[in-house]
Amino acid sequence: MWKRIDHQLKIKAGDGPQAGQFKELGPGREPAMPHPLSLSEFHTVPVFEDISQHVKEVGDQLVKKVNAIFQLDITKDGKTVHQWTIDLKNGSGDMYLGPARLPADTVFTIPEPVFMDLILGKMNPQKAFLAGKFKVSGKVLLGQKLERVFKDWAKW
Repeated sequence: MWKRIDHQLKIKAGDGPQAGQFKELGPGREPAMPHPLSLSEFHTVPVFEDISQHVKEVGDQLVKKVNAIFQLDITKDGKTVHQWTIDLKNGSGDMYLGPARLPADTVFTIPEPVFMDLILGKMNPQKAFLAGKFKVSGKVLLGQKLERVFKDWAKW
């Protein structure tokens, strides 16, 4: 049988911190994903914006074919610089800047130059993944559906 125990401390008047009891902290830690100063620095942003437009136009069809949420973490020098989410599971599809609002089925962590080579067809996605050029977590096989989405966008 569980028993609830209340562990609140009783504080009396004058029990505040004493002088010199606390030390001054240095500058705070950098957030895990700093907000980029300027997205225009990145070559991937116009590509993602164009893909987003494609998703808006043919999202209904893509949701029926794909039925998955993808999060793409774009890195530079080993740090995530921006994230994009492609939601092809809900409604008529959506693509937006930022982490997935609902749990992503597949998360890709890709350096920006590798992503650009993949999008431009200069690199085979399967070979790049096996060579360790980027990381995938979650349902890895859904990556093949995302590849088809990118190929459809390239024809568009």
